[in-house]
This record gives sequence, structure tokens and C-alpha cells, in this order.
Amino acid sequence: MTRPLIHTSLRTWLAMAALGLCLSQAWAGKTLDAVKQRGQVVCGVNTGLAGFGAADSQGKWSGMDVDVCRAVAAAVLADANKVRFVPLSAPQRFTALQSGEVDVLSRNTTFTLTRDASLGLHQTAVTFYDGQAFMVPAKANLKSAKQLKGATVCVQSGTTTEKNLSDFSRANKLDLKPVVFEKFDAANAAYFAGRCKAYTTDASGLAAIRAKEAKTPKDHVILPELISKEPLGPLVRRGDDEWLAIVKWTVYGLIEAEEVGITTANLESLKTESTDPVVLRLLGKSDDTGKLLGLDRDWLARAITAVGNYGEMFERHLGEKTPLALKRGLNAQWNKGGLQYAIPIR
Repeated sequence: MTRPLIHTSLRTWLAMAALGLCLSQAWAGKTLDAVKQRGQVVCGVNTGLAGFGAADSQGKWSGMDVDVCRAVAAAVLADANKVRFVPLSAPQRFTALQSGEVDVLSRNTTFTLTRDASLGLHQTAVTFYDGQAFMVPAKANLKSAKQLKGATVCVQSGTTTEKNLSDFSRANKLDLKPVVFEKFDAANAAYFAGRCKAYTTDASGLAAIRAKEAKTPKDHVILPELISKEPLGPLVRRGDDEWLAIVKWTVYGLIEAEEVGITTANLESLKTESTDPVVLRLLGKSDDTGKLLGLDRDWLARAITAVGNYGEMFERHLGEKTPLALKRGLNAQWNKGGLQYAIPIR
């Protein structure tokens, strides 16, 4: 039996209306609305990890993770200083984001399937490719982590580090003995007091700890093995696609800005002199990408002005001229031997 055309048309209209309602709900932007109303981005950061997130004696925060939040504030609120930083320990960090205490967690946190699928959180974009390593006193004269058989190892609880240590010990029959601490500072103090033969966390974290906490940094060596993959980056709550998109594309924008040569020094001149379509798009001089995010067309130009492109951030906080003295390595651009690859902004 042929159904009347009017019924078919009505069903089509209702389906389209329902789809439009779903889309409008998905892009409701509750976090963006709250941030604008508050006039501030609330950012969860480390309690003190040099190069990533640490406050000086005057309470001024700096680091790669800190700059991500400043870039988001510049994009959303046109002011990179409109950020409140909330220092969080490893066990505190996910609850703080889940509960709405912070808008974004930018705290050297590893992306994993479990965290993505079971905590009510969304991973955004990788800001630092890392791997877990071991630090030992130089006087121990060790060349490999596999020489640590039966050793005590300082490690922080509530992290992927603790699980990776157990896996590495079991796989290599090392019978490593974890000495577990909830607080970052307690783990640092225990290692430097000699309570543990080794200290394990992300290699970048060990470099930061050695540079900041060791009386004589050269008295401690980071062993060459990386025993895990640790892609680090900011996380947001599930259920707010607009805020997810803003944080994710801000990170991608900083990475792509480096790839095409936009810096804090040349940004203003490029706005008027560049003929590169990608540069003009990133700087809001051609396509208006901001309207797709609920922002204005200058969102990314403000973020770059505030913190620089990805490479500028890296060199300022982590690079070879800093106390951490890290090479770009995996964090070089994809066309220079690294893994940093921005999804196209277009």
C-alpha cells in the first residue's frame, strides 16, 4: 500500500527537526558559557613540575601545560591572564575535572584507553610525547634499568607510572620493590634522601626533578631505556563538544603555527604581508574559523600572540637552553623527524 506523500514529507521534516535539536544540544557549550560568565578559565595543573607547571616564589605560574591554558584563555576571553591555576596531585586530578572544579586538566597526564573510556573525560591533543624512565645516582654506575634487580624504586601512586613499573619488573623478572608516595614532593624527597635506589616517572619529569631538586644535578643520571609510551596532553569533561573542540583546536593551532612559520615576532607583519592561504586562514584574515567554535575570527592569532607557537613554547620551557636541556626528539614537527602533526585548520 502506498503511503500518502504528506505523511512521508512530515516524517522527513520531523527527522530533520530532531537532528537539528540533537545538534543544537550537542553544541550547547555549557563550559564556554560558564567561562565567559566567570571571566576566567580554571585550569588544573601540577603541584610543581619544572617545565610543565610550577609556581615561582611570587606565585607566578609557568610551563608548557600552563601555557596551554593561557592560550585557551586568550582565544576565549581575549586575555591570557584570565586563568586561575589549581594545583592538583595525581590522585586528585581526575575528580577535580569530573566534578567541575576545573574547566580543563593540563597536568602532564597520559592519554590511555581506560582514562578515555571510563572516567567521563575526553582526551584532546598531544602536547608532549614522552616515555617512562629511571633515574639513579651516578655513583651506582648503572647503564641499564635491567641492572636494577631487587632494587627499591620511588614512584607516585595514582599514575600510569606505577602500573608500568609493575609490568616492567614482571616482564624482566627484576623483582623491583616499589616505594609508593601519594604526593609528588614526598617521592622526590625520599629519592634524594636515599630511601630508594631509583626513581621512576616520565623522562621529562625526571629531567625536571633533577634540574630543580638535586643539589648537584650531574650526580644523577637518567637511564636510556623508555619502558612505555606516554602521550601527554590536556583533558576536558565529556558531554560538552564545543569546549572539547576549543581546547583541542587551540593546541593544534599552536602546532600548525610553528609548521608554517608564524611566531610572536612576525605575526603582525604576516597579517598584512603574507600571501600564504594557510597563514591567512590561521590568522583570521581569510576564512573565519572562529565561528565554528563559538569564537571570533582572531581567536588563534590571540593565542599565538600570548604564548608563541608550539616550538617557541617548547624552547622556552623545556629546550636545550633551559635547565631541563631536552632535545625536540619525538616532539619535533612531523616533517623534521618528530611526531607533532596538527590536524589541518580549514
